Amino acid sequence: MDMQQAVEARTPAHLWIVGILSLLWNCFGGYDYLMTRMRNTDYLSSMGIDPNVILTWIDSFPLYAQIGWGLGVWGGVLGSVLLLMRSRYAVWAYIASLIGMALSFGYQYLGSTMPAGMDVGMSKYMPVVIIVVGGAQLLYARAMQAKGVLR
Repeated sequence: MDMQQAVEARTPAHLWIVGILSLLWNCFGGYDYLMTRMRNTDYLSSMGIDPNVILTWIDSFPLYAQIGWGLGVWGGVLGSVLLLMRSRYAVWAYIASLIGMALSFGYQYLGSTMPAGMDVGMSKYMPVVIIVVGGAQLLYARAMQAKGVLR
């Protein structure tokens, strides 16, 4: 595709829809990350568990899981922004996000004991939903890259 074709190529409407929904989804992850890192006990209380128990559990994470959490969250936000900018680097940001998720959620499921109340219901399965959505975002970005939509 030469430069003139690239300039004339229209962005498909579904890219805007997926990109905006993806950004909203990932911004909630960013909000959760910031509220937890700022130790906002009012926010953490909304989970129905003693916020001090949650913070103690998170503080016990090893460094790789802590870094993974941040990489998962901020990689997803960056991927969404780059997708909306039609940048091919959105693919790499989503890959980084999935690597971060693997580090963080891997530890949560395999290396730690979740606090009582976080190991049941939606709290138990939300990480799986997050991974599935992250994988779908990566697959979408790769498809858009293959079609020449991302530059």
